[in-house]
Amino acid sequence: MNITLNGQSIQVDKVSTVAELIAHLGYTGKRIAVEQNGEIVPKSTHDAAPITEGDQLEIVVAVGGG
Repeated sequence: MNITLNGQSIQVDKVSTVAELIAHLGYTGKRIAVEQNGEIVPKSTHDAAPITEGDQLEIVVAVGGG
């Protein structure tokens, strides 16, 4: 399936939910924010939020520092 992730077109296989995409990208356990097709996806719904062909996603990783 083709999706756009952070402005880049990518091919992902065996990924059907936001949670699966997060795991596939290695972001499990990190503080992230996810936007799908212009809408914020709450962390509580990552397991149920489906990803479909052509979706546009933005994933931002929180970085600590000072």
